[in-house]
Amino acid sequence: MSTRRHQFGFTLVEVMVALAIVGIALTAGLQATAAITRQAQRQSDMLLAQLCAENELVKLRLARQLPGVGDAQVACEQAGRSLTVTVVVRPTPNPNFRRVDAQVRDAETPIWRISTVVGQY
Repeated sequence: MSTRRHQFGFTLVEVMVALAIVGIALTAGLQATAAITRQAQRQSDMLLAQLCAENELVKLRLARQLPGVGDAQVACEQAGRSLTVTVVVRPTPNPNFRRVDAQVRDAETPIWRISTVVGQY
């Protein structure tokens, strides 16, 4: 009579393969989470930059006079962040209008740019 011994459990190779699969899945999840975090930060930066740029354009409109041609840099503090707004005013073919570009930067990184035309009131 032959007796068969049944062994229960996993071999070392099976355990290593399972650990490799779990490690790859965790790495992929970590990368996806990091990408989502970066995107959320970028969205926040863009929102704050948009507020800064639009505030500068509204200031020009509320002045109710044609802005002078030239460049200006303005500091903008939003949600504890210090941003720099560069306002560029250029003439247009019609002397009653000026083109105004507002670009927002964080240090040297451009975040947002918006352009409009301001007329004489």
